[in-house]
Amino acid sequence: MKDDLFALQDYNLWANRLILVSLARLTYEDYVRELGGGWPSIRASLVHLAGATRAWAERFDGRDATVLPVVAEVPALADAARLLNEADERISDCLATLTPERLSAPFTWKNLKGEERTAPLWAVLRHTVNHASYHRGQIAAMIKRLGGMPPATDLVRWAIERHEAGAFESRPR
Repeated sequence: MKDDLFALQDYNLWANRLILVSLARLTYEDYVRELGGGWPSIRASLVHLAGATRAWAERFDGRDATVLPVVAEVPALADAARLLNEADERISDCLATLTPERLSAPFTWKNLKGEERTAPLWAVLRHTVNHASYHRGQIAAMIKRLGGMPPATDLVRWAIERHEAGAFESRPR
């Protein structure tokens, strides 16, 4: 189970890097343009993704996180990228410390409404990757509507790249 989580987190970091590189090519006007389709703009989508990832990092560190940043608090792409990269690093660091027993144990946190929720930690860690994938898809759709070409961030693309680089000695357990 832990090997699978390391692979998923590696995939998530890879996909986040690709989307951030893609967004760096946009003009500021396109970054903030309201396009609809989930969050109103690419910036709003990225700020949400980065803020939610930070919230999970806080929760994994044992702190409450019931508020996400608003767009005005994260004005530039570089600010959102820094927030996302720092949160991703914290989650990776946390993952490295987890035992199989801890992964299967209940994890309790407060959601954005302040309500207490509990689920197995392994499921919550997988949720962070799933959540990021969902919002990267929304961002990719907005890039296309702007006439751009979003990066392919599918899990299988990551696996092909890693396989070709010789990164997979054996199958994750």
